[in-house]
Amino acid sequence: MSEQHPESSGPVKPEPIPLKSKKPSWLKVPLPGGEGYTRLKSLTQELKLHTVCQEARCPNIGECWKGEHATMTLMVLGDECTRRCRFCAVKTVLKAAPPDPDEPAHVGQAVAAMKLGYVVITSVDRDDLPDGGSGHYAQCIREIRTRASDTVIETLIPDYQGEQLATLMAAAPDVLGHNVEVVSRLQRKIRDPRCSFERSLETLRGAKRLQPDVFTKSSIMLGLGETHDELVESMELLRGAGVDFLTLGQYLRPTAQHAPVREWVNPERFFDLQLLGEKLGFKYVASGPLVRSSYKAGEFFAARLVRERRAQQLG
Repeated sequence: MSEQHPESSGPVKPEPIPLKSKKPSWLKVPLPGGEGYTRLKSLTQELKLHTVCQEARCPNIGECWKGEHATMTLMVLGDECTRRCRFCAVKTVLKAAPPDPDEPAHVGQAVAAMKLGYVVITSVDRDDLPDGGSGHYAQCIREIRTRASDTVIETLIPDYQGEQLATLMAAAPDVLGHNVEVVSRLQRKIRDPRCSFERSLETLRGAKRLQPDVFTKSSIMLGLGETHDELVESMELLRGAGVDFLTLGQYLRPTAQHAPVREWVNPERFFDLQLLGEKLGFKYVASGPLVRSSYKAGEFFAARLVRERRAQQLG
């Protein structure tokens, strides 16, 4: 179905913010701390688990790791990636260390011990493995199901296709996430050459074909030089692929060796894009400077839908 850009949501053109200036006030957050944060950090260290919250230097870690409804993004298959994307802080190698065979059990133990209501399992790209790591990934899901059956599981996966995707989907995640990361024109500039917008769309479409009732999710970074029209087109393509949840956030440069920030995007523009996404039919849109693909408010919304569906199936 062709979806048109709502006439009421025209492009917003905030005053550009000079990139030589200090980071805008809306991107500043307090340092993480507190009892909940300390407890979860200690547990991940004890079980030798990698978290994207730490590896990607997420600005929301203090918020997500506190309180009784903590959420977390665990990274499996090691902390070495076989792809070289210009936005990502994870280290890159041609051939990474073999997966830890005990990791799936450790993931299940950790999720149960931390009593997480919602967990995101993601991974580095493992092009050096015959199945891309999908079998190991699927076993992590099964271990969580065994040890923490009430936890809602989101998998934020590489661009699996064919048998790799089928292996992952056979474990039946509640939410299947895969990020297009940037608009189509910027794919070759920002992502590894093996990635593409269309390949990512096929991963998302394929997940729905294999498991029609799965909720799907994707994310776009702003501030890398994209235009408003390019964002609209990307959002329409994601909806056309049946994507349910969308997150939009400000790109933050990890180091001087990574792609530069081209624009500090004003919070009002993020709000305008949220309204546009809702009009396009996404079930939920999280849009803001500090929004990341794994975002606590969005996870609460997804968890509610998953639990409502579970109740209907039981009842």
